[in-house]
Amino acid sequence: MSQFRVAGIIGKQHRDPQLSRTIARLAAHLRHRGLTVRFDPEAAAAAADTLGEDTTGLRIPDLGAACDLIIVVGGDGTLLHAARELAPADVPLLGINLGRLGFLVDISPDHLEERLDQILAGEYHADARAMLEVHTDGTDGRAVNDIVVHKWNSVRMIELETWIDGQFVNAQRSDGVIVSTPTGSTAYALSGGGPLVHPGLDALLLVPICPHTLSNRPLVIGGDSHIELRIRDYEHELVRLTCDGQINLPLAEGRAIHIRRSPHRVKLLHPKGYDHFSILRAKLGWASERRGDGAC
Repeated sequence: MSQFRVAGIIGKQHRDPQLSRTIARLAAHLRHRGLTVRFDPEAAAAAADTLGEDTTGLRIPDLGAACDLIIVVGGDGTLLHAARELAPADVPLLGINLGRLGFLVDISPDHLEERLDQILAGEYHADARAMLEVHTDGTDGRAVNDIVVHKWNSVRMIELETWIDGQFVNAQRSDGVIVSTPTGSTAYALSGGGPLVHPGLDALLLVPICPHTLSNRPLVIGGDSHIELRIRDYEHELVRLTCDGQINLPLAEGRAIHIRRSPHRVKLLHPKGYDHFSILRAKLGWASERRGDGAC
């Protein structure tokens, strides 16, 4: 018997026929396996298109409180949004991928029922991912991948000071800085020249965006570090603070930006046999063939 009793379904915001069909299959199979099914508003609307159900969706935080499993149907962006909203609920997430190969959503609709049966039978890989939190002038935010301070609507560089655990690190002129979790090392930080960091490592990354000084390189620091960013010559309309590339937070002039690891973690469930490096090979186009033992 499954350890899960109530499953919530979250759908991506931009609906398409595949979304409705996938949610209908998913809901039907979960019910066949004896689970109660709940929906967020997007998934409820998609279910109504195919199943004809007149279901009122729950807000994502309420869905987290009502369910012991959340299934996200969409792409990595949908899962990032859900993970931020669900962080206090401490509920595991499972991703059904409707787009290109994702780093976080890794079940294809082609194998939906088979993979779901395995997971409901307890045959899965559980994965706890670190999150970030940011505080500035009474404004709080949360991120799974990264928190970015960057220039906005200007060709001018911005000037930043970086402090770690109360110690001055450097001052830089650049287009901004990316503070990333290991999970986010394959996102914006990768485009900025940062290293690939295994998601199980206790670390944080600081990656400058187009720094003026070429010796200004990415830093990998301890996961429990307290990062403080101070903006020099501040013009608030020219700087933005962004969480996961999805949420913009206001910045007040002269206020420091404090970033640290969140006490919450993202709990992901992957199919049995999950392999982080195989996803890297596929997503990044690395050569997949290997030579036999003893080859030079």
